[in-house]
Amino acid sequence: MIGRLTFPFKTLVACLYLFLLAPILIVLPLSFSNDSFLTFPPQSWGLRWYAAMFSHRGLIDALWVSLWVATTVTILGLIAGVPAAFAIRRYQFIGRDLILNIFTAPLLLPSIVLGLAILLVFVQARLLGTYTGLVIAHLIITTPYVIRIMLTAFSTLPPSVEEAATMLGASPFTVFRRITLPLMMPGFVASAALSFLLSFDEVVISLFITGPRMRTLPVEIFDYVESQTDPMTAAVSVVLVAATLLIIFLIERTLGLSKTIGKN
Repeated sequence: MIGRLTFPFKTLVACLYLFLLAPILIVLPLSFSNDSFLTFPPQSWGLRWYAAMFSHRGLIDALWVSLWVATTVTILGLIAGVPAAFAIRRYQFIGRDLILNIFTAPLLLPSIVLGLAILLVFVQARLLGTYTGLVIAHLIITTPYVIRIMLTAFSTLPPSVEEAATMLGASPFTVFRRITLPLMMPGFVASAALSFLLSFDEVVISLFITGPRMRTLPVEIFDYVESQTDPMTAAVSVVLVAATLLIIFLIERTLGLSKTIGKN
């Protein structure tokens, strides 16, 4: 009976995986097309659009903007989110739940609603089309993820170990450096990676904030797709997917995904 149920279940899982991977499986061969228009399957093959991608000035400039913004957002998000998560998890104070709800409220709103709200505020503050406004907007959507991940990471830290080190004469700084920091490192790396990827890939809110003089890579791709029908966007997509997989691979090789997401 179990064997009869196993085969249909495995078939269903395989079909679901195939359905989820179908866009990538289609985009990959399209990126190696030499055709002037998107056609599947391609009529000719080559690296024409990869070469065009690396020589496209708008995409290169937008890539540097996205890398700079994502790096800045990651650093600032960790600086704000890690201490906030530590205080919320370790200390009891009035308004703790309210502060947590405020920090994580952006997770409950659709991106289009949040983007419109940010637009209305930033118009008054004259932050539209500026790096400062773009960084603040991305911080609003990435910091809640940092706090959520670090709350889970801090919940797995055994306070008894830190208390034992303190009782044995270790200073607070030594306890943090030798015990707390190594134990929280998987969650810290996961927060940094997720924050960077979310900021780099954000397109909806960036559309509200960016202007003609400053575009992120997702916004540039969005505008390019609206005006062009060649396979260069497929080549860009393959490169971005490969970069994301590389980041995941490096995390797996250094820390292990199970440790990084807080599982035993």
